[in-house]
Amino acid sequence: MKVLSVVGARPQFVKLGPVAQALARTGDIEHVIVHTGQHYDAAMSDVFFEDLKIPAPDVHLGVGSGSHGVQTGAMLTGLDPVLEEHRPDWVLVYGDTNSTLAAAVAAVKMHLPVAHLEAGLRSFNRRMPEEHNRVLTDHASDILLAPTQVAMDHLATEGLAQRSVLVGDVMTDVCLLVRDGVADTPIELPDSMDAHAPYLLATIHRPDNTDTPQRLRAIVEAMRDLSTPVLLLAHPRLVAKAAAHGIELTGGNLHQTAPFAYPQMVRAVMGAAGVVTDSGGLQKEAFLLDTPCTTIRPETEWVETLEGGWNILDNDLTQLRDVAVRERPTGDKGTPYGDGHAADTVASVLREHAR
Repeated sequence: MKVLSVVGARPQFVKLGPVAQALARTGDIEHVIVHTGQHYDAAMSDVFFEDLKIPAPDVHLGVGSGSHGVQTGAMLTGLDPVLEEHRPDWVLVYGDTNSTLAAAVAAVKMHLPVAHLEAGLRSFNRRMPEEHNRVLTDHASDILLAPTQVAMDHLATEGLAQRSVLVGDVMTDVCLLVRDGVADTPIELPDSMDAHAPYLLATIHRPDNTDTPQRLRAIVEAMRDLSTPVLLLAHPRLVAKAAAHGIELTGGNLHQTAPFAYPQMVRAVMGAAGVVTDSGGLQKEAFLLDTPCTTIRPETEWVETLEGGWNILDNDLTQLRDVAVRERPTGDKGTPYGDGHAADTVASVLREHAR
């Protein structure tokens, strides 16, 4: 059996890590990795393959940046000859990026089976490009690999129950594995911060929070004004938008640095007093690593993180000063994202359902 994975952005590289290892463990599944180049910065791309011990991509399309339409179109153009060459038993797509949708569309046009990993997530916010990508991909795919029961319920509501399989969350696999490997390593903080004092870890990158100068300025000023130092891992998109808006990403209690490698980021979350973010993946990683999270969005796909107060939504920034640093909840979180063996389940399901 041949599986062709299409990835292009940081969260997808994280998900690819345990899947690539699980497919390799079977001993009889050929795995072809295609990197679209959606994230082309080495800090957001190459380093994840190295840190997560993922085989180098077999194909790199190098599409780079661009508007959603231009970027997706370039991927479609680049994927056609790759899919024609390999004719895989499964085209495996991950998450909710332009790479996800482009690969799904390219595959179905060539009558190749598509499996969607992390299917069924819904924010119900149609302003988010990710929401369109995930809904369209789910309805185009032949098998839907859902991470949670909530995702399974969403798929059933949309008439997709017969194509859906609950496999667990592969990001849980890699997060817990990395957690155990870095638990005794030092936390790497910029020289401007006291390594022995409490700190918050922050990321901001979504268009609703960065594209309007007034909105981004309000978020930056709110973080500067917090009583605890904030380490902002500045995504290249955020840096570009802030520069265009004339907004400094430092000052007050706000400290900026480049995005961390994944193991370094996991260690930083483990040591943080709290997380402030608009990233879906980081919300879940904070939950898995027992760190309270405050999400600057009106909704979340990962609704399980809201249970017990592990995650609090604060889109209007009225609670941030009071809740960014708070006591860790004491109730039992359960294991809504699986037991850390989702990737092996994915490999089994793909084999079972191969045509």
